[in-house]
Parts: sequence; structure tokens; C-alpha cells
Amino acid sequence: MVRRSSFYIFSLRDPGRGGLRSLFFILLFCLWVLPVPAQQVSVYDLLRKIPGAEVHRISADSMFRDAWEVMIPQPLDHRHKWKGTFKQRIWVSYCDSLQPVVMVTEGYAANRNYVTELARLTRSNQIIVEHRYFGRSVPDSLDWRYLTIQQAAADHHHIYELFKAAWPAQWISTGISKGGQTTMYFKYFYPDDADICVPYVGPLNFSVVDPRIFTFLDTVGSDACRHRIHAFQMRLLKERKEIFPLFEEEARDKGYTWKRVGGDSTAYEYAVLEFPFAFWQWGMKCSDIPGDHAPADTLFAFLRKANIFNYFSDAGIRYFEPFFYQAMTQLGYYGYRPSRYRGQIRHVQDTTFRFAAPQHVKLKDDVAIMHDINAFLQDKGDHFIYIYGGTDTWSATAVRLHGKADALQIFKPGGSHGTRIRNLPAGQRDEVIQRLQQWLGIRLYPERL
Repeated sequence: MVRRSSFYIFSLRDPGRGGLRSLFFILLFCLWVLPVPAQQVSVYDLLRKIPGAEVHRISADSMFRDAWEVMIPQPLDHRHKWKGTFKQRIWVSYCDSLQPVVMVTEGYAANRNYVTELARLTRSNQIIVEHRYFGRSVPDSLDWRYLTIQQAAADHHHIYELFKAAWPAQWISTGISKGGQTTMYFKYFYPDDADICVPYVGPLNFSVVDPRIFTFLDTVGSDACRHRIHAFQMRLLKERKEIFPLFEEEARDKGYTWKRVGGDSTAYEYAVLEFPFAFWQWGMKCSDIPGDHAPADTLFAFLRKANIFNYFSDAGIRYFEPFFYQAMTQLGYYGYRPSRYRGQIRHVQDTTFRFAAPQHVKLKDDVAIMHDINAFLQDKGDHFIYIYGGTDTWSATAVRLHGKADALQIFKPGGSHGTRIRNLPAGQRDEVIQRLQQWLGIRLYPERL
């Protein structure tokens, strides 16, 4: 027989003053000791109450209950809000108010809603944020002074503040490539916002032309493979009389024009110079490189597989122009070494990408801030998981952990720029999942990857 508290029995049975007084103290004790759950804020109500926001309900993936495409007003200059606003596109997917939030800091346009592997793994709510000056998130007047990592991080902080009331659980910030860089900058400027950060294949460059890229291209893979890549490039240049007409035909078929880069001959040489970077970035195979006696059409077909041509076209430069502005001012990038091709480069004049940045705009070099961000990540960048492809060219300028931060770094052996948690070797994938489990303290769903 279970013994009951005599105080509890007395307080319920005695209708007199003593019983009522006891009951009062019990209720007071409960109100003082037991936590009172915070009132949950409806996501839809929150969206509707954002002044000036455009909210459109969209079809949600099966793991979510609801989803919206939203245009929210953002200050053009967060430090001087009187300078005006623009509207930034975000995609909001609602799963459960008490689950974490995965916030995707896109580096470019965000033209569609999709489900990240982190949202599937953690069964989280999700927000995808289009980067300012890309896609539909473009001010009416393009004042390039406000396309900075500081302003973009302030955009993300504003979004975090808007949604934190609806989603009080942990926040995971993530992005891929330039989006991964953006995740790092967000944490640097607003260290108290995201609880966990997972940048994928995100470089941290230290100069407009980071020499570590050259070192990587000179040492990656085997000597035989690098020699074969160089020999392939030399054939493309020496035999251009046979191959260049195929390049022109491709341009006509795809509608490529080359005014910005300086003409079709210059574009062709840029494509050849770009080839080693693209080869390793996208995980192409040395065994597939055409041999010494391969005909012109075979050589051109393999160059086309590297997906380079659009990058130097007028349409490609127009799309990436905001990125090139950032690369030439704050993000840093890479360049080319025409001298390695024994006089075969005849048209390329600019060995950087300044030609692709906005014209007649002053490019102020502020890449030195990346050293400050690196120092922060080393000692204060706790709860980061950096994921890189081991032979991706961008791993040349990866964050290399050597500080005190409680962080994890993964390099997938032979991995390309397409390296993700789901395609890691089993041991590395388990390591990532275990670390997320440790930091989040909730059930994960690895079978959903």
C-alpha cells in the first residue's frame, strides 16, 4: 500500500480554514516551482504581421505542415536605415514549433524551395534566405557599397530576430560554397544567433588572388594526372584551328555571347585556363582525359564536360556580377598563370576576374577581414562542422582548424565540390551525426539522408 502525504489528504478533505490555507500554499508552490510554458506564436500570424511583407502560401514537402514564399523588407544599410529598403526573398517551411530551425544562408539566388539534408536529418523547420543583390532580392538602385558581408549578416540577424519568437528551439545555420562562407560571416558578426553552423565546401580566401589555389593545383593528385591535364590544355591551344570552330558552333547553339570578356577568342582561352580548376572541383577522372591521338571533336567534347563556357558568357557574367564584386572586394578568389602555356595564350589580358565585376565601379580591397574571421573561427567558432571534398579545388582555402574551438572538420577522401553528409564514407558520416546528436540533444533521423 502506497503511503500518501497526510498534508495532501488533509488539504482536500478539510473544508475549514486550515484546509483552504494548505491548498492555497500548494497552488502557490506549484506556480513558483513548475515552469510555465511560453505561449507559442503562430508562424503564419508572425508572417502576416511583418510590415510590408508579401506572403504567398506554397505547396509544402511531405515532411512539413505548411510552407510560404515571403518577400520581407530589409534596410539597404542596416547602420543607416533611413537610406531605404529592398525586399528579400525567403522560403519558410513549418514542421513543428518545438523543433530546431535550419536556416540556409544562400550565397546567390534562391529560386526554389527545397529540403536540406540537415532538415531531414534533424526533422527541423527551415528557412532559405536568398542573398542580397541576387535573384529577386535586388534593390531598385544598385548601389554596390551596400553589398558587403556585414550587411548580408545583418539581413540574416534580422530574419533570426523575426522568427525566434515562433521557433525558440536551437538554430542551425548552413550553406553551400559561397553560402557556406556566408554562414561563417553570419556567426562572426552575430555569434549569439545560430547554435550550430554547418558550412559545406566553403572556402576562406585571404587575397583577391589567393596563391594557395596555385599550390593546390601544383600538388593535387598524381604527377602523371597533372601532366595529362596540362598536355590536354596545350593541345586545345595548339590545335585551336580545328577546335575553335566547334567552340563557335556551341556558342551559336546555346546563345552565348562574349562582349564582356573581350570576344570569342578570349573566351576560349579563359575556358582552357579554367579547366584544371573545374576538373578537380567537380571530380572529373584522369582516366577520361583524351589521349595524345584523340581527334578535335573528342578534345572539345571533354572540355565541354567541365561546364565552363557559360561562366565567361555575357549572361553568366551578368548573373554572377554581384558575386564578382564581392570576390574582388572582400571574399577573395583566384586567378590564372598564362606563362605556363609557352606563349599560346594570346588574348587574355586580365589574369584575375576584375573584368567580370561591375564596370566603372571602384573596387576597394577589404579581403584582410578574412584573417580576423579565421582567428575568430579558430578560438571562438564552437559547434561548427566544416565539410569539404578532399580533392575539390576549394579545399585549398578551407578553414584549417588549429585553435581551441569545439568544432569538427571533415575532408572526404577524393571528394568534389558536391560533398555532402549523405555521400560521406560511413565512418565520417557517423562522426558528423554523433556530433550533431551531442550538441542538439534530440533524436536524429539518419535514415532520411
